[in-house]
Amino acid sequence: MLIDPFPPGPRDPRGIHGVIWEELGGSYEPPTDKPLTLAAYDAGIHHTSYVEPFAVGDELTAMPLLLTSERYVPVPLEESYQAAYLGVPRHWQRVLEAAS
Repeated sequence: MLIDPFPPGPRDPRGIHGVIWEELGGSYEPPTDKPLTLAAYDAGIHHTSYVEPFAVGDELTAMPLLLTSERYVPVPLEESYQAAYLGVPRHWQRVLEAAS
């Protein structure tokens, strides 16, 4: 699974998923309004990716963590992020909230 919260740059103009997918023989162009990427990969006989583009402020979609081509564990990314954020000291929460 890949969580790429950074916008594409000069070394990865289509994001990290674009670089990985190109190495595997595919192509990917992130939507201009959702340049960040969540991706899950099945590296079986036929490479498969499950991609969710997102933008800053979007809720994070639950993603599959693939164990085999047929089995996966769902990863609740938004819920995990929110639970972790509750542990951030209030001072730093205010700093982060002021920056957004």
